[in-house]
Order: sequence, then structure tokens, then C-alpha cells
Amino acid sequence: MAKAVFVHEGERIDYTPAADVAAGEVVVQGDLVGVATRDIQAGRLGALAVEGVFDFPKSTGAGTAISAGAAVYWDDANDVATTSDGAGANKLLGKAVAAAADGDDHVRVKLTP
Repeated sequence: MAKAVFVHEGERIDYTPAADVAAGEVVVQGDLVGVATRDIQAGRLGALAVEGVFDFPKSTGAGTAISAGAAVYWDDANDVATTSDGAGANKLLGKAVAAAADGDDHVRVKLTP
């Protein structure tokens, strides 16, 4: 019988980008969303955080508030966090851990591993 072999705790995952990735950039791989905590050069091994609490940019204006506890998705096309899953196009980031008002330009989210 095959057995699983422990690799690491899993707060961060290995990632080798095709193009340079700046610290803070959100990276979507299928349904997995991670955040580069340091710059990663193209073709070089780096790491993405897949757990933790981060401030993500969000749209401002009427109707853009996000309540604490709300499911938050990453809209990769517009580079913003939103409460809309975009009919499956936007990927789940996690849950908002603090309310963000219409005028706030960011929302604090705990990543869902």
C-alpha cells in the first residue's frame, strides 16, 4: 500500500513563474490562489503564501462594501477582491476578517487553504 510522505507544513508552496512576480502579487493557479511575499524572478524557484491574513485591493463606490465574515473572491481580470464568484471565473480567497466600507480601497482577508 502506498503511503503519504510529509513534505512541509503548507503555509507556503513552491512556485517557479514564467515571468517576474513582484512581492504582493496575487497568483492564480487553477483554483489555488497564493500571494508572493517576496519578489520572484522568472524561472527561479520562489514561494507563494497560501495561508495567512492579507489586505487585498477592492473597488470603491456604492455597493462595494464587504462585511466581516463574507466569502471573498479574487477577480484576476480586474486585480481586485470581490464578493462575487463571477460565475466561477473568480477564485475563492477566503473570508473577510474585518468589514470594508464602500469607500475603503482594501479588504482584510484570511486566506482559505
